[in-house]
Amino acid sequence: MEDRLREAVAQSRADYTEARWEQVTRSRVAFQRDQLMALESGEEAGGIVRCLVRGAWGIAVFTDPKELPRKVEEATELARTAARHVADPVALAPVEPVEARWQGEVRRDFRGVPLEEKRRLAEGYNKLLLEHSPLIASTSVRYTDSWRTTIYANSEGTYVEQGIPDVTLMVAAVARRNGDIQQGFESLGYAAGFEAVLGKEEQALQAAQRAVDLLSATPVQGGTYTVILDPDLAGVFIHEAFGHICEADFLLKNAPLREVMRVGTRFAVEFLNVVDDGYRARERGNAPYDDEGVPRRKTYLIKDGVLSGLMHSRATAHKMGAEPTGNARAVSWEHEPIVRMRNTYIEPGTASLEEMLHGIERGLYACAAFGGQTMFEQFTFSAAWGHEIVNGKIGPMVRDVVLTGNVFHTLQNIEMIGTDFKLEGSAGGCGKGGQWPLPTTTGAPHVRVRNVTVGGR
Repeated sequence: MEDRLREAVAQSRADYTEARWEQVTRSRVAFQRDQLMALESGEEAGGIVRCLVRGAWGIAVFTDPKELPRKVEEATELARTAARHVADPVALAPVEPVEARWQGEVRRDFRGVPLEEKRRLAEGYNKLLLEHSPLIASTSVRYTDSWRTTIYANSEGTYVEQGIPDVTLMVAAVARRNGDIQQGFESLGYAAGFEAVLGKEEQALQAAQRAVDLLSATPVQGGTYTVILDPDLAGVFIHEAFGHICEADFLLKNAPLREVMRVGTRFAVEFLNVVDDGYRARERGNAPYDDEGVPRRKTYLIKDGVLSGLMHSRATAHKMGAEPTGNARAVSWEHEPIVRMRNTYIEPGTASLEEMLHGIERGLYACAAFGGQTMFEQFTFSAAWGHEIVNGKIGPMVRDVVLTGNVFHTLQNIEMIGTDFKLEGSAGGCGKGGQWPLPTTTGAPHVRVRNVTVGGR
């Protein structure tokens, strides 16, 4: 395949050509209550060609490597046709050509683990959930793995091969009492091998017990609180509420927000640092190079409270006079790369959780993200559960915790950042531009924020 890709891009008549071929092996096991709902494995392969002619892209996908020369011609002709009508021509920021081969590190390659062993693993977790309490009415356990081998070449001389592992585990329990229904869950994901999802019995039991505990929790009282976000919720918050508006292709389509998001503008307290990190071993979706063959790197979105950078593809970097950051990612071979996050997190601060709790007479400890949405700078997040904070102590569990606000105001209202940093992927993924679920990782320590609006009774 290497010779085919190199030859095809070298012989292209377009101004610029790139081709990406992917081979994916995957398996999935799913239990719903006591029923095995899925036990499957499979393979797929395919490729995509992008050709640039006079500022316009032409794109073609293929599943037979023999089609590659014809698909390059097809993409070139599509680009030529589009170039006659292009109003905003595309150009690419320069990058040094690279040649690289990389394989993700796994201690036990899941491709060699029998499907029956994966079934037994999921069944064992499911049994723990079912037997935990008579109040458990339903359970769900899902295991997935995939190995994505990508081969990339472009007409500038870049050639990159990468082998990217991905393994996930999701466990959930539903508890019911007198018509009240509550759920507890744990969602884990890694760029690692089968070893990463072994020994998760404690997390499964925690999910089941949380569902039971939520039956006795009272709905939170609505109001304005000083809130401590746990690392899970703080990480999802910074990804969803702030990370997406730092993706350069989003800003190029949103002129008003682009005026606000000027590099060098202070947006937060001076002790806040927010990073989108290019490559961290064993974290989800990671590889040293993005899907344009650009080396990934560590990008500070906020440094000492100041907007310090944005996430770019080669095209957005050229348009905004910046350098490519290695953030061009595609969810599969059927899609072109667009600007996406990788490992997005708040760097650790200096406070302990005890110091954060001190001085809060009546506040809220909000834990894990259950769902949410953002609209430009406005956000709404549902925490999976919470606790009252009373006179500096974590108190009774509460539920139905919904946090709303303006991301810029919230960043200014951060009072403390903890030392207890946590970075971890989930079993889900990030969605954008019709591409979902893209593996990403979020992280943070505990974060204390004043004046947070909490919906409730």
